[in-house]
Amino acid sequence: MTISIRARLLATTLVLMGTASPAFAQEMAAQETTQAGGPQDQAAPASAMQEAEADPGPDIIVTGSILRQTSTATPSPVTVLSSETLDRRGISTVQDAIQQLTSNNGPALTNSFTANGAFAGGASAVSLRGLSTSSTLVLFDGLRAAYFPLSDDGTRNFVDLNTIPDDIVDRIEVLRDGASSSYGADAIAGVVNVITKRQFKGVSGRAEAGISQDGNAANQRLTLTAGIGDLDDKGFNAYVSGFYMRSEALYNRDIPRPYSTDDQRGICNSIACGPNNILNGLDKDGAFGIFNPVVSDFYVTPFDAANANALGRPQLLNPARGCLNGPGHTLTAAELANSAANPTFACQEDQTYRYGQVTPALERFGGSARFTAKVGDDAEAYILFNFQQSSSAFSALPAVVRANANAGILYPRFSTSAGGAANAPGSGPLTLPVYVCAARVNCNAVNGTLNPNNPFAAQGQVARLSGRLSDTLTQNETRSRVYRVAAGISGTMFGDWDYKVDATAMHNDLRRTTNGYVYIQHLLDVIADGSYNFVNPQLNSKAVRDYLSPENVTDASSDMYQGQVTLGKALFDLPGGPLQLGVGASIRYEAIDAPSANDDYNGPTQRYFTLNAFGTSGHRTVYSAFAELNAPIVEQFEVNLSGRYDKYSSGQSTFSPKVGAKFTPIKQLAIRGTYSRGFRIPSFAEANALPTTGFVPLLPAGLPNSFLQQYGAACTNTNTPACPAYLTAATFGQTTLASPDLKPEKSRSFTAGIVFEPIRNLTFTVDYYNIKKTGAITSASTSDAIAAYYAGQPIPAGFQVIADAPSPAFPNARPRIAFVQSQLVNSDTIRSEGIDFSASGSFDISDTVHFSTSLEASYILDLSTTFADGTTESYEGTLGNFNLTAGSGTPKWRGSWQNTLTVDPFTLTATANYFGGYNLSAEDQNGSGTSGDCGLAPNPRYVPCDVKRYITLDAVGSVKVNDHFTFYVNVLNLFDALPPVDVVTYGATLYNAVQGGNGILGRQFRAGAKFNF
Repeated sequence: MTISIRARLLATTLVLMGTASPAFAQEMAAQETTQAGGPQDQAAPASAMQEAEADPGPDIIVTGSILRQTSTATPSPVTVLSSETLDRRGISTVQDAIQQLTSNNGPALTNSFTANGAFAGGASAVSLRGLSTSSTLVLFDGLRAAYFPLSDDGTRNFVDLNTIPDDIVDRIEVLRDGASSSYGADAIAGVVNVITKRQFKGVSGRAEAGISQDGNAANQRLTLTAGIGDLDDKGFNAYVSGFYMRSEALYNRDIPRPYSTDDQRGICNSIACGPNNILNGLDKDGAFGIFNPVVSDFYVTPFDAANANALGRPQLLNPARGCLNGPGHTLTAAELANSAANPTFACQEDQTYRYGQVTPALERFGGSARFTAKVGDDAEAYILFNFQQSSSAFSALPAVVRANANAGILYPRFSTSAGGAANAPGSGPLTLPVYVCAARVNCNAVNGTLNPNNPFAAQGQVARLSGRLSDTLTQNETRSRVYRVAAGISGTMFGDWDYKVDATAMHNDLRRTTNGYVYIQHLLDVIADGSYNFVNPQLNSKAVRDYLSPENVTDASSDMYQGQVTLGKALFDLPGGPLQLGVGASIRYEAIDAPSANDDYNGPTQRYFTLNAFGTSGHRTVYSAFAELNAPIVEQFEVNLSGRYDKYSSGQSTFSPKVGAKFTPIKQLAIRGTYSRGFRIPSFAEANALPTTGFVPLLPAGLPNSFLQQYGAACTNTNTPACPAYLTAATFGQTTLASPDLKPEKSRSFTAGIVFEPIRNLTFTVDYYNIKKTGAITSASTSDAIAAYYAGQPIPAGFQVIADAPSPAFPNARPRIAFVQSQLVNSDTIRSEGIDFSASGSFDISDTVHFSTSLEASYILDLSTTFADGTTESYEGTLGNFNLTAGSGTPKWRGSWQNTLTVDPFTLTATANYFGGYNLSAEDQNGSGTSGDCGLAPNPRYVPCDVKRYITLDAVGSVKVNDHFTFYVNVLNLFDALPPVDVVTYGATLYNAVQGGNGILGRQFRAGAKFNF
């Protein structure tokens, strides 16, 4: 799109704002007072008319500035979410409110997505402008918070939104602009500033419970806050607050089809229906394809004593018991002829229906205490304590024991002949030996016995083993404890110098507990001594199960200590007002210690199958100096200049300037704009972590036919259903190697916008943003290395490609890729460009009737990456950046529209939430083609190439019984709109976890009561 077209779009949108169809928005309003009735800082972008005619009120500090000023209309766009606004919307947590920001897009992290064993297990993070979690800075009362000990995708530092103390939050200010000139690193895409209550008087609380219309996903919430004193009358205020929240886990079997099953045959269009992805399921014509051995039933294949030649087909280890978790199918002669690896009888299993979990079980509780006091006539001091514990629990599939898997280790292979050759681990398929013995080595007929788990032992044959431990589910639990203290004093000295001194310390203690993962050496042990009953796993004792899958407990922590001082003074008067200067300095220490839960320091067998191996540690001190100058040159024109210098003990340093201006030609119109430079410091994980691996689909549709046809003549990149599960159900690991020599990512951003208020209390805003990030830290695209491997060509420099074990069914074919390794580098240029819209109005219809409306939407014009070779990939409106977003995509539109009608004593609020559609393509995926070409859609394309837009409507009704009690009922997702089907995104089953994270629960009801004395 050219500049002129974008300019016309900007102008046309402004004209149509008043009559546009719902593009939907968050409310932008700040409370005038706290619950205690005292004065409250404001930060909403007031209109020019409000600035010209409203009383100045108390001086405030707006997010993104260090100066106290009367005006709330800053050059930078700011969205304000008040606690009252969130309450009216039926949003019970701050993290949920932030996730629903219209400017939150792309690689955001939700609780449901991260709880399933992901790198940042159990955490939640925001991604403004689609620029990832590490480019959005999260603050508490303008001060930094400790990073979550684990990293997003094993590389990016971020603040966990679950650590925010919901019960004392007064409002959330979202600066939708670069702010490194004020806050330093990470504030490239914007800043989320969570502001707590300054004071509270009396006693208040709530009791709330909710459930879905199907009787699941139950949740509860209890809060209590009590405070005494009044800052104005008594010179002090103290309050304490506590809360408890819990939400139950939701499983796929409890939600409607197609999200509850692996069977996609019910997903059809006019051309075709989807495949039956139930393991070993029959296709739409009732035919069996290629055997998939990864079911919860053990299969064995007889091999000669040298473990070199198959002597038969796979068969159930315990045929008398039959299939545990699904029906079985006896193969026809034609189906047996498809592959020598097909068994005569195949167990079928719908793993999503039986084991799939949509949301984890969550539990949070905590407490806060604050004391604030006047110090003399010109100062105010405070101290604030917070403690919070957040826990999540998630269960997954039974533990895997299969012939081939992406685990990054040498698979055990046993070559035991009847004559007594030694059992020894090596590379190759997992095999049950002929003899077992207590010594576990050199087992033979003299010192051992025939292996009771090997049905071919009497014939002197070994048995290759595959399947899952039907008696052992993998489970992931995280428990995060956060301790935080903040203290400060602010006031005036020497008559006209404003000062503010703050200090904070925060410690995050994270415990990860996993169960059900097979410890490799212990697996070798129980195979060698025969102590584990593979024939009837349910008969194993708890002691044997615990030995094979010992509980893994890993403790990690992060710390942040910060001290900051600012000074401000009005130097002299300009025609438009006082020229203000602010200066400040800060020092902070930050550290992470996150040992790997699955390292291989002691050898490749001294670890677990498939358990995430991320680990990192590091610490650094940051010294900063900053300044700001605000110059109201004339009444209609104001300029703001700011800059900050940051120096890191790890060797990096950077200067970040910013200039902003606001022009008010008439009282109904303000024009604003900013230009800034910023940076993101390399994370601890990027600089010195252990190698980290993320798994992505193999996507055989993008592989050359010369490779695919080794797995059957019918297997081609246009006929992937004819390919074996070894290819179609495979993932490969993208292993990232840290680099201590990385430089900070640098950014350049500018905004331009208008604030238009044709009449009082009716405001429209349009803001354009353009962000360019250079030297982006990344590993180079793996496409060339992957293509070279599958084409049999030399691997490009800087990459290492590790092949998987061969397919048991096609042992002579070139194996699929198991891992691609590369080191992080400063290489790419990332661009994010778009427009934000908002409209808000507030109207008193009568003395007892009031109506307010607020609309906000964000539209992405461009989100792209340019690589070192000059090539560019565009992601807006697609599933890209697929590797960065986990396939959750980058829709062009997000928005919401909130309307509230108050007829004393009743209040009714309806909020529409909009999540734009996207195309099933991603330019960063090998073979997907160009943006918008549906390159990731399955073939035949049984679903539309474009995932539909998603709209939900929430309704909240309340009645104020008297001055002390209010009762309310929330109906979330009023019309029970389920997310559109997405067969490509892998963060959830057949839907987008970010797009449909709450909607997948269907219609939900929540009722509660609030009291205030």
